Amino acid sequence: MDIRKQLDLDPAAETDRIVQWLRERMRGFRRTGAVLGISGGIDSSVCLALCVRAFGPERTIALIMPEKDSDPASEQLARMVAAHYGVVPVLEDITPALEGHGCYPRRDEAIARVFPEYDPAAGYKAKIVLPPNLLDEDTLNVYSLKIITPGGEEKSRRLPARELAQIVAASNFKQRTRMAVLYYHAELNNHAVIGTPNKNEHEQGFFVKFGDGGADLKPIVHLYKTQVYQLARHLEVPDAIRARTPTSDTYSAPSTQEEFFFRLPFEIMDLLWYAQEHQVSIEDTAQSLGMAPIQVRRVFDDFTRKRRSTAFLRTPPLDPAD
Repeated sequence: MDIRKQLDLDPAAETDRIVQWLRERMRGFRRTGAVLGISGGIDSSVCLALCVRAFGPERTIALIMPEKDSDPASEQLARMVAAHYGVVPVLEDITPALEGHGCYPRRDEAIARVFPEYDPAAGYKAKIVLPPNLLDEDTLNVYSLKIITPGGEEKSRRLPARELAQIVAASNFKQRTRMAVLYYHAELNNHAVIGTPNKNEHEQGFFVKFGDGGADLKPIVHLYKTQVYQLARHLEVPDAIRARTPTSDTYSAPSTQEEFFFRLPFEIMDLLWYAQEHQVSIEDTAQSLGMAPIQVRRVFDDFTRKRRSTAFLRTPPLDPAD
């Protein structure tokens, strides 16, 4: 089996199928249109294009929801893609809501326990990252905290469990606040909320439960990231967005999705994940992709650990009848 060809889509046919699905589901919900957040990233841009095809720009509400840690380029690109598809975006700055939740001081308190000199008011930046080089080193998903001093010096230390939990819990206010704003606009306009996670994010657990993981319809949740790019080309998503490195845009220091969570380029990861999901042997996968079997095994083990450790996120609310 040539694994490299297994993820090739017929993007026109897939677009038509998703658009028809969106229309049918929306009628079933008795809703009149779509609400979604746009970030200037590839996933939300593709979802915006699909919604405009399904419902028209007049029944598609696109929200831009920055906060004080957001990259200004995200808003610029979000406005670009909205204009490209004829949608007038709605700006909702969620910084005041996050300040009300105590998002920033809760997070910064944990960071300062690791780096006592950390002071965001003085210009310090921070992010959390996983070890790189998954193909070459057999390392677990143990997070480190990186800070950038006002002078540009980078410092890194392994994150203790308690500090990691507090940083993540505080930061997750961001995704949950955005979802609350989306549902405000959805209920105001009798629309449904469109979720933008792709297969990589959903299956490996790169989302916040009842945050960006919460929505009424998820049109690209079955697609690998590289397949989302195939749709983006067909849907004529602007080049600047297709060329942008996927980012979490959650922490004050710039952080790519690869360094924050996935640990591999999507072009490699998707092929390896497809192979594991379809029970292709480690030896056959390695031969097909020109890799060493030990590299394939490391990645397969990482996929298994991530799915196991994030299973709770994909579990719906339970009741005694379950």
